[in-house]
Amino acid sequence: MYQLCLNELTPAQFLAEYWQKKPLLIKAGFRNFIDPISPDELAGLAGEEEIESRIVSNKNAVWDMETGPFEDFSHLGEDGWTLLVQAVDHWHPQSAALIEPFRFIPNWRIDDLMVSFSTAGGGVGPHLDQYDVFIIQGQGKRHWRVGMPDSSLKQICPHPRLLQVSPFIDCINVITEPGDILYIPPGCPHDGISLDPSLNYSVGFRAPAQKDLLTGLADHLIDQDITGQRFTDPERQVPASVGAISEQDLNQVQALLRQLVDDKAFAAEWFGSYISHAKHELDTTEPDPHYEADEIAEYLEEGSVLAKLGGLRTLYYQAGPAEDIQLFINGDRFLVPANELKTVKMLTDQVSLAVEDCQHFAADHGRLQLITVLINKGYWYFTE
Repeated sequence: MYQLCLNELTPAQFLAEYWQKKPLLIKAGFRNFIDPISPDELAGLAGEEEIESRIVSNKNAVWDMETGPFEDFSHLGEDGWTLLVQAVDHWHPQSAALIEPFRFIPNWRIDDLMVSFSTAGGGVGPHLDQYDVFIIQGQGKRHWRVGMPDSSLKQICPHPRLLQVSPFIDCINVITEPGDILYIPPGCPHDGISLDPSLNYSVGFRAPAQKDLLTGLADHLIDQDITGQRFTDPERQVPASVGAISEQDLNQVQALLRQLVDDKAFAAEWFGSYISHAKHELDTTEPDPHYEADEIAEYLEEGSVLAKLGGLRTLYYQAGPAEDIQLFINGDRFLVPANELKTVKMLTDQVSLAVEDCQHFAADHGRLQLITVLINKGYWYFTE
């Protein structure tokens, strides 16, 4: 397990002083860092159809971008290119462990782990993102420049699918070495150029836009066949103009929309289902045939241990200590009794269930039924 060292900062101090405020270099954030994946393994993942990957190159000042899967890299030469693979945590458990030290941020905010391999001179150019990211330096060294948000920056498109920004003033200018970590808030321009063959690990965070939230809300209403209340106007007066939308009408429409999301129970059900759904494909394998609950009980009582599927989003919401708990797993919603918060936290806060944890599930019929469903969905699996 990787241990995060914030040096003189505590997680609370980091959140208060840096989170979404200013970038930070954390020297030796992971001491004695060992790469969890090799460049060859990363190239192997980039060859899979279901895994999102791309290559960005800069040859003779000409930018190019290709999308995977990739079978051959020989045409790229020895320098000036970067391979980027999304959601590596879904497919490579050893790499997924890099996310765990950042769990002082809630599960629903964490997106995925992107891993990149760059040859000397490789990079994606100066750009900015609309989400927070921790970039961990693996093997090799990289020259990073990071700036503060600047409204005067211009967008540049050196390639139809590649968005960069104009030159910026840096507040961090550093060569990162294995184990160094850069924290970059949304809107901060940054540019990293590899000095030699290097690996970088980017822990990204989800920041849904209003458009995304409204789209997710609309999808939920359609999927659940929820019509909601209709517009009514029993106090309607004769208008001065039949073509006008009155202030009263507009206010009522806004109130109708607000009423939907102001219903806390509805909002929790919709948002939990929406935000727990994985953005990238999961490596889910359902057991065939499905297990029966008594089979699961026998395995658990014999000392089996369980691991959570990589990239699985597990969240919960409880309105109050006496209220049932809504457990959300990859868009699925489970109602759990209020007194089972310990059980729910095991499923949301842990990446594995040790022997004593498993026996906790075997000791109660309701818990056993729940873990059986989750195992049969491929969300949790027995480890050797």
